[in-house]
Amino acid sequence: MATITISENSDASELKSLAFALHHLLQIPTTIRSLNKKGLRIEKNKIVDNKYTGPILEECLSLNKTIRTVPKSGVYKGKAVVVSPLRDKKGNAIIAIGVVDIVTSLDISSTFKDYLEVITEIEVYNNK
Repeated sequence: MATITISENSDASELKSLAFALHHLLQIPTTIRSLNKKGLRIEKNKIVDNKYTGPILEECLSLNKTIRTVPKSGVYKGKAVVVSPLRDKKGNAIIAIGVVDIVTSLDISSTFKDYLEVITEIEVYNNK
């Protein structure tokens, strides 16, 4: 049986399958890195940087929390992004994975006007 192992020392080649899985699901720019090694930046189903890091990936690893922001520097400067940590069994951030945050750019109400239950669910989540 094949296994995938990731750690704080995983390099770009070890993070590739995870990054592509997320990228293929969402079809938006995807970035990933481990705590101790640079990672990948994927756009349009291609690796565009295999030694990638960014300020929000690094901040996510440092703070060990999900960050939604608009970077002031880096490749995604001026674009909304969301970056979240993957944690080890002890709760330490070992991987940061991020995407361009298209949800922030959408007018959710008009996009889902025919799906009131979706809007309600999003509002309940945002009010937590």
